[in-house]
Amino acid sequence: MARSSSGLVAGLTAAALAVVGFLAYQASATAPDRPGKPSNPSAVPSAQASGGPKQKPRNPLTVPAKSGVGVRVVYSLGDRRVWLVGEKAQLRRTFQVMPSTVSPQPGVYPVTSRSGTVPGSDGVPIEHVVRFASVGGVPIGFSAARDGSMASPDPEKKTGGVRMKRADGDALWKFAAIGTRVVVVP
Repeated sequence: MARSSSGLVAGLTAAALAVVGFLAYQASATAPDRPGKPSNPSAVPSAQASGGPKQKPRNPLTVPAKSGVGVRVVYSLGDRRVWLVGEKAQLRRTFQVMPSTVSPQPGVYPVTSRSGTVPGSDGVPIEHVVRFASVGGVPIGFSAARDGSMASPDPEKKTGGVRMKRADGDALWKFAAIGTRVVVVP
C-alpha cells in the first residue's frame, strides 16, 4: 500500500509541475518587454480576446489609418494615445493618455467647450479641459491634473476625463480650439 500511494504522489507531483511549467511559459510569452510598463492597454480588441490573430503593435509616430484628413485630434481608445495632426497631415505631437470610465463611440466629434481650470469629476483639480462629446449625460473631454497625476479612474464612478501629462495638456489646449475635429478610433 505504501508503495502505490508514493507512486500516486509522484504522479500527481509530476502532473502539477507540468501544469506550473506550462503556465509559466504562457506568462513569459505575454509579459511586457519592459517591466512596470504594460505592453498592451487593458482594452483588448475583440480578435485578440477571442483568440484570433494578434495585431502588430502600432508605431506611435504613425497616425491611425482611417482617421480622416486635415487638422484634427485623433484619440485611439485601444492604444490609449492621442495624435495632434496639423495641416498637410503633419504630426505635431503624440502622447499617451489615461482613459476615463466612460468612453465615446468611435466617430468624429467637434470640440464643444473649453475650461482653463476646474475641479475634476473625481475631485482632482484639473486644467486645460477640452470637451468634445457626452455619453449618457457624462461629458467627455481631455484634461490634465494640476498635480501631474494620471492615475486610473475609480471604476465605480462614471467619469469622462481623459487625463494626460501637463505638458501634453498645454499642447492640446493650444491646438484644439472650439470646433476642432476630434476623431475617436477603436
